[in-house]
Amino acid sequence: MPLNRTVRIATRGSPLALAQARQVQSHLRAAFPTDRFELEVLRTAGDELQASVPAEAGASPLSRGLFTKELEVALLDGRADLAVHSLKDLPTDLPEGLMLAAICPRADVREVLLYRDGAKVATEKDPLAEWSPGSRERSGFGRGLRPEHLPTGAVVATGSSRRAALLRALRPDLSVVPFRGNVGTRLAKLLQEDRIDATILAAAGLSRLCYDLAPTGALRLDPRLSPAQKALCEPPPAGILGTILEPEEFLPAVGQGAVALEVRVGDAEVGPIASVLDHFNTRQAVLAERAFLRAMGGGCRSPIAGYARVVGHQLHLRAAVFDNGKGCFGDDKAPVREAERLGIRLAERLLSKSRE
Repeated sequence: MPLNRTVRIATRGSPLALAQARQVQSHLRAAFPTDRFELEVLRTAGDELQASVPAEAGASPLSRGLFTKELEVALLDGRADLAVHSLKDLPTDLPEGLMLAAICPRADVREVLLYRDGAKVATEKDPLAEWSPGSRERSGFGRGLRPEHLPTGAVVATGSSRRAALLRALRPDLSVVPFRGNVGTRLAKLLQEDRIDATILAAAGLSRLCYDLAPTGALRLDPRLSPAQKALCEPPPAGILGTILEPEEFLPAVGQGAVALEVRVGDAEVGPIASVLDHFNTRQAVLAERAFLRAMGGGCRSPIAGYARVVGHQLHLRAAVFDNGKGCFGDDKAPVREAERLGIRLAERLLSKSRE
């Protein structure tokens, strides 16, 4: 039976959040063509802080709940019926009265190292430019740059404590500085600010903004898009190259690449509609990751990474916690339906190991 009301989908207003929400909206419209789904765009405390606090003011990461609280309040007070979240931003403990109705099929969990194209930088250099105190030569690199290839003292900008900890564990000689803003802002800063040599962003976020890497490594609009789709996408700035970093070498955040749909507990209309988009394997994988994060104490202060994947009938989980520049890594596996137990068990093992 079609609903007699519009389903209001709460989302943040950043380009990436809107891209995710529109994708969810499109899938729901396809599944329920007689129902109405509209976006309710809200500004969160995290958005306000990103816009008002310069990255240089401190390296402390923004708390997870800062990007989700306003959406959850809108659900609880009835201004919205469904909220779309990047799961990595969502705290492990949900407010009373709310539940996750669906975890959508996971996108690419990998990270991308982004940097200026060395060939383009070379053509822009002015041999007559005068040196001034504090100035730094503009860096650029060739195709296939990896963290281990960066020169000693290179500056990598990131707003993620997990990425910073992973970089420092891999390369203690690198300088890691704070970086805030949406994807477009960070790409623009990477091109414009000579003090920055590279940054790291999620492959899933780039993909949802219609970006991909050409065979040359150049960041570009995805050539598989139709002309109509391309018209709706803002192309990335020219002159940026990227290298994919596999999870085995650079562990992603818990829940990275996954989109969660949150609804009110007991909503007999919207709950079943949202659950149509639930993906079992993704749900079990992130359930293990979030159980690990919860058992480790939430991850707000200690940098934590974790990635689970289904292999046959088994769920494989690799995770890490960082303290004082050192990473404590662990692996475990269990039957797919024992996801939560797997996450808790690995957390207990790493906590014991880190205390030794």
